[in-house]
Amino acid sequence: MRPLVFAANWKMHIGPPEAREYLRAFFAAGEIPHERAVWFFPPAVSLEAVAQNVAGHRNVVAGAQDIYWEAKGAFTGAISAPLAAQAGGRMTLIGHSERRHVFGETDEQTGKKLAAALAANLQPVLCVGETLAQREAGETMAVVTRQLMAAFAGHSGNRHVNIAYEPVWAIGTGRNATPKDAAEVHRAIRGWLKGMLRTVVPFVILYGGSVNLKNAAELLAEPELDGVLVGGASLDPRGWAQLVRTAVT
Repeated sequence: MRPLVFAANWKMHIGPPEAREYLRAFFAAGEIPHERAVWFFPPAVSLEAVAQNVAGHRNVVAGAQDIYWEAKGAFTGAISAPLAAQAGGRMTLIGHSERRHVFGETDEQTGKKLAAALAANLQPVLCVGETLAQREAGETMAVVTRQLMAAFAGHSGNRHVNIAYEPVWAIGTGRNATPKDAAEVHRAIRGWLKGMLRTVVPFVILYGGSVNLKNAAELLAEPELDGVLVGGASLDPRGWAQLVRTAVT
């Protein structure tokens, strides 16, 4: 079984008491299969509860859904990378499509957040992806490359950064990139990272976009995909436990 990552983005769901119950049910399904990692990204209010309840479980970690780039200050409603780390977070999403398209986050801001995460020893998961209009215009790689360049500006490439390719048109819509489509973009991202950063650090590249029990095995059969970033299908603990145990040929 090849190493695979299963990342659960709970978005604005599951408070602390629910999170504890969720994890009890998830772990009751049995041990995580060998060489599979599970990353939980709960809402900020549940981060500490999740971190405490995954502690001691092999290859299972908690992370923040978002951080602000300043370490501290008068930024009401924001959490910094050091605060996320204090709550037990070991990772953070950066530039999720909802941060970009709902909250107006810019490419430049994702770069600041990436630098802040690395400074606080949080492992970033940088999200990139195009809209439907951009895809139909043949601009997928131009958009993804622009997002990568902005986020990695000034980054030496000697620190581990994960990437999540999440085509915006496939998130929560029930539509999905085909395994071949996803693999082509993942391959191009890997090539860009190797060429521009000149680094030997291995990059984990996940696919996100309406992933569920029905399509996970087919997607993960593509060797370019190192795992999946999952929203709605991760909210049910038993369903998520089943998805993490998906058989991949």
